[in-house]
Amino acid sequence: MENSKVPNHPVSTLQSSFLQACHRLPTDSTPVWFMRQAGRYMPEYRAIREKYSLIEICHHPEIAAEVTLQPVRALGVDAAILFADILLPAIPLGVGLEFAKGEGPVLQNPVRTMEDVMNLRPVNPESDLGYVMDAIRILRGELTDVPLIGFCGAPFTVASYIIEGGSSREFLKTKAMMYSAPEVWHALMEKLSVVLSDYLVAQIRAGAQTVQVFDSWVGALNPQDYEEFVLPYSQKILQDAKKENVPVIHFGTNTTTLLPLMKRAGGDVIGLDWRIPLDDGWKLLGDDVAVQGNLDPTILFAPLPEIKKRVHDILDRANGKPGHIFNLGHGILQNTPVDNVKAVVDIVHEYGIK
Repeated sequence: MENSKVPNHPVSTLQSSFLQACHRLPTDSTPVWFMRQAGRYMPEYRAIREKYSLIEICHHPEIAAEVTLQPVRALGVDAAILFADILLPAIPLGVGLEFAKGEGPVLQNPVRTMEDVMNLRPVNPESDLGYVMDAIRILRGELTDVPLIGFCGAPFTVASYIIEGGSSREFLKTKAMMYSAPEVWHALMEKLSVVLSDYLVAQIRAGAQTVQVFDSWVGALNPQDYEEFVLPYSQKILQDAKKENVPVIHFGTNTTTLLPLMKRAGGDVIGLDWRIPLDDGWKLLGDDVAVQGNLDPTILFAPLPEIKKRVHDILDRANGKPGHIFNLGHGILQNTPVDNVKAVVDIVHEYGIK
């Protein structure tokens, strides 16, 4: 296959403000990218979604690569993030993933018992998820100016979908397993942490220059439960990725009370959501990690003067300290005006330039 090897023109740390910030090195301007920067708010993406489902896009590496590139061209962001879904590993695991219109992910075979855990199939990322690696290889041939971010879901967040059978607000079945059947919980987390770690490492070896671990729903837990039921499994993934010598971003939402434990779990960069001021979050974490964030995604619907005020407030709180990557506190929302997203990129890049 033509794209089977990573091209010999990688974006180096010296060339990339994003990679410099990941390493807590000084940058000429604050780097900026957005979670869910490729998505339904972009007309180019909507045109592709008229022809293909989300899973079909992922299964066609050349289309996944094109969708990944759309926001890089349109917005001028400092990093590309691979277009994929955190639940793709659920397909080879055998839990029956599909996306129901208006309902999000549905898993037909949720895991509730030890027998269910034992029945989960082994996953080989190169063969079972090879289309993801092919998309990465294509992108490394296309991206000459910005680095590529790969990603996976964290064990808790992936487990919550697999146990609940889809999205949840209360995580009742998930927590019930943790408290009532801890042996089943730990067996599931052990299995998921191996699968997700192998998957993330495969992405790095295919050419991803940074990776992010999404623990989107871990804020549902208190610190004690996080430490007992989650930390060791997230730690495995983060440490295995770190051994591949790329920067690792550790992200969660609603995690103010969990930040010190998330730092202990690992990550060169810790994501902050909008519920805590950036400087307070960084103080909680300490100066030996970089931070990413943390504009409320709904601010992107505000008038431009308000957007500029909020962006400047975050940058003022960072105070020029090396190691800040500007992002939202979570992903871009569906009907966000594209012009406002582009305006944020320009405001961040122009900040501090006299």
